[in-house]
Amino acid sequence: MRYVIFSDIHGNLEALNAFTEAVKKENADELICLGDLVGYGADPNECIEVVRGLTKTVLAGNHDHAALELTDISLFNNYAKSAILWTRDSLTEDNKSWLRKLPLTGEFADFMIVHATPREPVEWLYILTIGEARDSFEAFDQKICFIGHSHQVMAVSRDGEENFNTRFPSSFKLQEGLQYIINVGSVGQPRDRDNRSSYVVYDTDCRQIEFKRVKYDIIGAQEKIIKAGLPPYLAERLASGR
Repeated sequence: MRYVIFSDIHGNLEALNAFTEAVKKENADELICLGDLVGYGADPNECIEVVRGLTKTVLAGNHDHAALELTDISLFNNYAKSAILWTRDSLTEDNKSWLRKLPLTGEFADFMIVHATPREPVEWLYILTIGEARDSFEAFDQKICFIGHSHQVMAVSRDGEENFNTRFPSSFKLQEGLQYIINVGSVGQPRDRDNRSSYVVYDTDCRQIEFKRVKYDIIGAQEKIIKAGLPPYLAERLASGR
């Protein structure tokens, strides 16, 4: 099986369209979305509708829940909060209903999927350090847990002796005796100093993980954010990938 796994679109239709064109060449058996279809960007409905046509395997993210008033936004920064309030007013009732039905986790033969962390998924915690990864490894039994949420591509491995290793965007083969947490990054708002959309390809036959990047029309996405009256910073940050 060949899986394409992606996350954190955040209403960026230009990025999503570039991604969908790129994955046509991946010969994927299944596409998997790890959530946060909305928030920040100016095309939440359009992005939901594209993803609904791409795959049935879609998780809910914290911004999806926030747009439905299912999670507290008091700790969101002012830019994210403004975008969520705008998104709540913009979403169609049909798309709200569809988002409300999305699960928080999913399980496959040798991997699980979650937006944030396998430990307490609805708390929307982050895995940015070895310490944070250590706690999450205790929460799943499969060989891999694919995550998004931080918008930063990363892979952490653990062996039976509790030795941890971190690697950043480079393709690699899975090794026997190791368990992995793999962050697939973000389609719509990368934050690892690379402004291209990111996604992961997992080939179960080759036991291969491939990190992929795609250029998209950043200026077009920025212009839509400004025209919609969203905070200009949300447009500016797309160019820097931060």
